[in-house]
Amino acid sequence: MTRKQMGVLVSVAVVTAAGLGAGIAAAATGSPAPTVATSSTPSGPSYSWYRSMMGRYYGGTMMGGTSYQWMMGGSGYRWMMGGARAPGWMRGSSLPGFMMGMMGTGTDPGEIMGRLWARASGPRVSPAGAARLGNQVPAGARVDRARHTITVTTSSVRLVALASPSGGPDETFRIAGLVNPTVVVPAGSHVGIQLINADNDTAHGLVVMASAARSSWTPMMTDSPAFAGSALWFLGNPTSAGMHAGTLRFTASTPGTYRYLCPVPGHAQRGMTGTFTVRSTG
Repeated sequence: MTRKQMGVLVSVAVVTAAGLGAGIAAAATGSPAPTVATSSTPSGPSYSWYRSMMGRYYGGTMMGGTSYQWMMGGSGYRWMMGGARAPGWMRGSSLPGFMMGMMGTGTDPGEIMGRLWARASGPRVSPAGAARLGNQVPAGARVDRARHTITVTTSSVRLVALASPSGGPDETFRIAGLVNPTVVVPAGSHVGIQLINADNDTAHGLVVMASAARSSWTPMMTDSPAFAGSALWFLGNPTSAGMHAGTLRFTASTPGTYRYLCPVPGHAQRGMTGTFTVRSTG
């Protein structure tokens, strides 16, 4: 198995084992996310897409008797599509040896995923529009540049985050013209964060995590989103059609200090992270 094939395997495993498979299949096919089959022989557009995508990179290798051939079949598909969190045996230090070896090669899974889903369907934003939105101060917000903080006092919060935009530090977020600012919102507010992937060659995502502690290398496997709806795992590379965009929508129901970050493996450690504070209004 080549390094490229192994990289695709690791990247797909990291992303889809975290419960993203159905959504990715929908993005790739333009169809609603299907329900994963529980029978011994899965079927339907999601399974067909999965086999087609894997087959493009593995060809006969995955079908021809190697130890990885199960990845192309029903058991591999169900594992890849298996729920809101990765299987227990995949978490933390229990990752299989072949995956741990791949992690040490310097390969960025985001580069592989960015190419695979560059042409996925979904909203797009022009480079000019993205630059404008990344510097726009949202309604009801106060920006304190000295303290590197954005404070919103209204019950409806609308933010735009540019992932790794040009003209700024790589592997960071730009929100209201600030790099990785602390964001403060009132408890009970309805939050919408539009993420735009401005990176030309790497996938990025945005998640508000339950813990304020620094995330692990693979937050999609080891951490949990703080609120229902506060995770957008990744967006593919921009194309001539524009930059991919997606929106997180959630209610900031519980006061506390949380962390927002890019969940693609390794990106939070490189700087794609900041503090998200939900302040009590009582």
